[in-house]
Amino acid sequence: MSDRQAVWAFVLGCIAVTAGVVAHLPMFAMARTMHYRLAGMPMDDLMIGGMALIVLGTLVAAYGLLPRNVAAQRAAAAEIVVAAPEDAPLGPAHWGLMAVLVIALVIDVMKPASLGFTVPGMIAEYGVPKKTVSLVPFFALAGTVTGSVLWGWIADVYGRKASILLSAVMFVGTSICGAMPSLAWNIAMCFMMGAAAGGMLPVTYALLAEMMPSRHRGWSLVLVGGLGAVGGYFAASGMSAVLQPVFGWRILWLANLPTGLTLVLLGALIPESAKFLLARGRVAEAEVVMRRFGATAQAAPPVQRAAPQALRGLHLYGKLAALSICALSWGLVNFGLLLWLPADLVAKGYSVGVSSRLLAESALIAFPTVFIAALLYSRWSTKGALATMIALTLAGLLLVLRLEMAGSGSPVLPVALLIVGTNGIIAIVLPYAAESFPLRVRARATGWVAACTKAGGLIAQGLTISGLALSMGSAALLVMVPTALSFVLVLWFGRETRGRDLRDLD
Repeated sequence: MSDRQAVWAFVLGCIAVTAGVVAHLPMFAMARTMHYRLAGMPMDDLMIGGMALIVLGTLVAAYGLLPRNVAAQRAAAAEIVVAAPEDAPLGPAHWGLMAVLVIALVIDVMKPASLGFTVPGMIAEYGVPKKTVSLVPFFALAGTVTGSVLWGWIADVYGRKASILLSAVMFVGTSICGAMPSLAWNIAMCFMMGAAAGGMLPVTYALLAEMMPSRHRGWSLVLVGGLGAVGGYFAASGMSAVLQPVFGWRILWLANLPTGLTLVLLGALIPESAKFLLARGRVAEAEVVMRRFGATAQAAPPVQRAAPQALRGLHLYGKLAALSICALSWGLVNFGLLLWLPADLVAKGYSVGVSSRLLAESALIAFPTVFIAALLYSRWSTKGALATMIALTLAGLLLVLRLEMAGSGSPVLPVALLIVGTNGIIAIVLPYAAESFPLRVRARATGWVAACTKAGGLIAQGLTISGLALSMGSAALLVMVPTALSFVLVLWFGRETRGRDLRDLD
């Protein structure tokens, strides 16, 4: 199939998916008099046909993105090195890419961030206990774990841009979650949405790391990822405040239709990795991208082709273990300890207002933390910045344990340290992973680390669903073990990446 035919296959796939979603809107509109409650309503033929169109359209779009002669392309990729000049100035192409990727990440993060705003409405509509509805965020997190691993592989085979576009198509398709009449269908579609959302974040880091000049790579990675994450949570809360009182909780899922299509259109502004284009034999397109971003291409000398062999030993797996355990610890704190802490404070006699304010203030603290992390990461030390954020998190856990053992005291400092430390970790760990592994496995390694952040949340949510209650002291003590281990491993196996040419890894 020619490139033109592949483009048409992708376009037709997008049209089919969009048509499948639109087929579900009449049922949603008919429920207007019931405040858009659809629980128990039978699915009509139009909806069933729409679901078939979504599945078919997704497969056709994926087929259009699939590269041909993958084995030959991988062999060709080994013969070419693409790198940005060390001192290249930031041009309009770089700033434009950063802006587009921030918007893309806001859309990406907004999907799973909406889960918390839909749970109360689902409990009321389906008439089930919170424990049952908790299966929705549980399976959504399971989807993000699956997507982070799977999309890393897809990005190394399909290409960075292609995997982002595939995520966008799935976002459009999963918007029918807002028209599903049963809780089981909502759980299934949230898993699919999580898979798409979990996969896009590490791919974005991999693409940006390959396109930015070395001396600007660090701060741009941290800033783009941090602004996308904070912006996604703000967008989810704002959309909920404006739309949910009028249309109910389902509108937050149906909003995936316009935002997903927006992401598809933004794909026109996202360049493909120049190395991937060259590997596919699309030399003219690769040269256009390289001219825009100040990159150069040359044949790889034999020593560079042999260099990756040295990265397959203990040091490579040591780095992966260090970052994986760090990411797992972050998930345990963010999706477990910080969510359980307010209820524990109320049980100890603190007012609901105090406990609620701690969570509300976390969003405000997160925003400046992004800029602090970017400054430390780019101006001081990439390895040191990550180790510092892990140390702050460990200090917060120690103070939570002390607070629990003392039975009294102010929770402000422990919570502040946990929030600053965890926000710093999530702003740094994925950019650091993208800069720490050779190109041949960069997306997969970054995807694996991203999966570990969600795996920590999956464990924490699993404990909640199972009804196994841990005291805050016990929980803090258990989380301290992997956190302390990750601190030691990062110091031992981590390498400084600030200003380093990524060609050194290849």
